[in-house]
Amino acid sequence: MEQRKHWWNGKWGRLARRDVFLRADADRWHVEQRAGGAEGVSQFYEYDSVEEAEETVRALLEGPDTWRELSPRPPGGWTPTV
Repeated sequence: MEQRKHWWNGKWGRLARRDVFLRADADRWHVEQRAGGAEGVSQFYEYDSVEEAEETVRALLEGPDTWRELSPRPPGGWTPTV
C-alpha cells in the first residue's frame, strides 16, 4: 500500500491531534482518519476510485481546524544530503 497524501490538524497531544491519510493499493483507494496520534484510534474507508476517496477527505477536513498537508516520506526513509 502506498501513501499518497497526509494531512495533520496542526495540534500536538493525544487529545487534540488528528490525521487523515490517503493511500492507494492496486486499484483500491483507502482513507484513514486517526484521532490521538500514532497510538490513537482510526476509522478506515475503502473506495473504487480516487474521486470517491478525495470526496471523503474533503469532508473530513471541514471544520475549524487548520489542516496542513504533509509530504509523504520517500521509499526507504529520509536520507540526508551532504
